[in-house]
Amino acid sequence: MTTPSSTGTQREIGFWICTALVVGNTIGIGIFMTPAALAPYGLNALIAWLIVVIGCVGVAGVFAGLARLFPQDDGPYSYTVRAFGGGIAFFSVWCYWVSIWVTNATIAIGVVGYLSAVIPALNSGPLVPPVAATILVWVFVLLNLRGVRTVGGLQILTVVLKLVPMLAVMVLGAWELLTAPSAYTQHVPTTPFNVADISAATTIALFAMLGIECGTIPAGRVRDPSRTIPRATIAGTALTALIYISVFVVPLFLIPQDELAKSNAPFADLLSRFLGSGYGQTLALFVVISGLGALNGWTLMAGELTQSFARHGTLPPALGKVNARGMPTRALVLTGAAASVMLLGAGFMQQLHYMNSIADVFAFFSVVVAAANLPLYLFCALAVLVLWRRGEIGGLQRRETFLLFAAVLATLFAIWAFKGAGFLSLVCAIGLGLIGVPVYLWMRRSHRTVAGVRGGA
Repeated sequence: MTTPSSTGTQREIGFWICTALVVGNTIGIGIFMTPAALAPYGLNALIAWLIVVIGCVGVAGVFAGLARLFPQDDGPYSYTVRAFGGGIAFFSVWCYWVSIWVTNATIAIGVVGYLSAVIPALNSGPLVPPVAATILVWVFVLLNLRGVRTVGGLQILTVVLKLVPMLAVMVLGAWELLTAPSAYTQHVPTTPFNVADISAATTIALFAMLGIECGTIPAGRVRDPSRTIPRATIAGTALTALIYISVFVVPLFLIPQDELAKSNAPFADLLSRFLGSGYGQTLALFVVISGLGALNGWTLMAGELTQSFARHGTLPPALGKVNARGMPTRALVLTGAAASVMLLGAGFMQQLHYMNSIADVFAFFSVVVAAANLPLYLFCALAVLVLWRRGEIGGLQRRETFLLFAAVLATLFAIWAFKGAGFLSLVCAIGLGLIGVPVYLWMRRSHRTVAGVRGGA
């Protein structure tokens, strides 16, 4: 193995691959599962989606602005170090790191859920889905070890293919609206509007939008990062939001609320309901492709972030070593193992009847992931305000004004989403984050010991 410095890592990621990482990692399995997860909230979910889209535009603006101002920084970790120092930076990015390998577990279990619509044997016992999902995790760990070009090429291909089920749902929705508009009034959700449901639905919907920061994580591999990352982040976020709003309303109005809430594959059930079971199974296969594309991209993100931690001295340096293709082998193996533990643990929880279905596992994981992402979003937004007060961000020109507005918007959004996470999910996310504190203290002590030895010598 060699280190990045010895290989001279090339900047191989351009605008299209960077945008594909944003869109591909965002449009994963979340949007295909959230109609069922949000069904109990009724029309409150539409307001929640509007809040999520506006909030994510603010978050995307923060990441885009910071990438433009500090193009040589190594992504969100470096931004928070600039503003708050190593402690807060470590905690926020550690929580994000945890969320990535939990995301991999969540995507994998969601893929198996849709695949079970085609292969029912995958849902034949409580341990079968987690084991199948664990196998998927390791397939993509091995694929990522082959190099970033392989990962990027596969990502562009899966982004194109994953738009097919989105297009199918939009076409079906438009056809029903033109030929039988009364279908949209037959199953209008009856849940009354209230702030608590909007807040809770916001955190669930946020999971489907996670990934807008992915263009900033492999900053060291991006060509012309000061232009490429901001453009890819904004373009990817806007495209994803447009697609999501277009497709979400279709199952919400065309499937009865109770039936939708119990669905393990809501989009497949939608096509089966209106076109026949064969169409539903075909769409399920495309959803599986979408999920696999997201798993591919998030596996890359997990390895890159772990390697970044190691480079900055907040994880053991051995995790920063790369193979002959420039990929962080030990980092990828570590995150794959962590995702596997989560999946197999969920399988045993199902066996003990703490969770009743694949959908229950997915819903719980998704809220934990969203809550674990929020510290990174919050502290990066606050970093903009801190750096502006210090004078490290220039005067109030057009770009700077937009960045400050985005930072305020992202801060308010993160606080609102924290409120909606729910006690149990928030405690789990914070607990996973606090596990990193002993790691941080141990690494600081190791650095002081090394510095003392060198000083004594």
